[in-house]
Amino acid sequence: MEDPRERLVPSVSTAELERRWKAAREVMKDRKIDFLLMRQDEEYYGGYIRWFSAITARHSYPITVIFPVDDEMATISSSPPAPPNDGRPPEWAVRGVKTRLGAPYYPSLHYTNTYDAELAVKYFKEKKAGTVGFVGLSSIHVPFHQYLTQNLPGVKFVDATDPIDYLKAIKSPEEIELIKGTARLQDSVIDHLKKVIRPGMKDLDINAEADYVSTKLGSTRLQVLISSYHPGEQPMGFMGRHFMNRVIRKGDQLVVLLEGNGPGGFVTEIARVFSLGEPAQEAKDMYALALEAQEHTRNMLKPGADPKEIWDANNAFLQKGGSGPEGRLYCHGEGYEMVERPIVRYDEPMKLQAGMNLANHPVAKNKRVWITVCDNYLITESGLAPCLHRTPKDIIVL
Repeated sequence: MEDPRERLVPSVSTAELERRWKAAREVMKDRKIDFLLMRQDEEYYGGYIRWFSAITARHSYPITVIFPVDDEMATISSSPPAPPNDGRPPEWAVRGVKTRLGAPYYPSLHYTNTYDAELAVKYFKEKKAGTVGFVGLSSIHVPFHQYLTQNLPGVKFVDATDPIDYLKAIKSPEEIELIKGTARLQDSVIDHLKKVIRPGMKDLDINAEADYVSTKLGSTRLQVLISSYHPGEQPMGFMGRHFMNRVIRKGDQLVVLLEGNGPGGFVTEIARVFSLGEPAQEAKDMYALALEAQEHTRNMLKPGADPKEIWDANNAFLQKGGSGPEGRLYCHGEGYEMVERPIVRYDEPMKLQAGMNLANHPVAKNKRVWITVCDNYLITESGLAPCLHRTPKDIIVL
């Protein structure tokens, strides 16, 4: 008889989950928290529920995970009304989960806004919860939060996100191997794009090629960003899927960024420059500046480093080289999410530590050129942070 677990995509081992649970419970005991609660609805930024349960939310269908300090987990998902332990996902698909609750709630049906919160309130009342810590409070929507807090007047609610972020940020040896696997997957996709990009394609065709190959190699979520423009015309930064109808012309410059996961669910990202013909000298010069800026930051990715100091140093380096400064985000942690802490920016208090996986993508730009390069780096106890991608960083001339 067929084992239903054959349907499951690769994930971390049970031993890895147990390591996380042990670390989280130490935090909970230290802070006198009885339960952690997280609610997320998308794989791109659904890392909290996946870190605890290996369950992944997708397509805006919210999933709630409740993690007790002294018992197995409970989950709440959008499914037919079900008695305890008969909700989705099925029992054979979960680990460390005792209670699986379900209700037919949907974000587009406002009158179902509290269906999942009602199940959570009932659960906490039965468990006589004292203190509940929210994890990823920004992912918990207003009706859920209001119903929960208004109907559990005797429960103390705290934000437990910060200490869990510190646990998530430092990757275990098993997680690091999965991260390296994602980087190798993306190297393979860049190799494929070298063979297929040509004039007459649209940006969306590149998106489709990258998504197809990534999926075949084991990715379950991929964001493709493309900057395409003709030298001498207004340069464009990265544009998302709804801006990919442009036809690629001979002589164009393209920057293609792949940001997604691989088998096991961990994210890396790579960006490379493609030129459909010999690139202009100014483009070469600005790309050289981006490469130098990436290496400049890499040299600062060491345990104990302050993200604000790296941010300030990078902007000073770019401006000295004739580029505009970074204004949003150019270097940041990645794990189950495309962006996770720590980020290299003026407002990040988390210092860098060994075992962190960071994407590094400085942009060099002026009124005529917009160009970048991206790779992932693993912070180690000593020495230069190794680059996890292996694709050469030359401009790819087609």
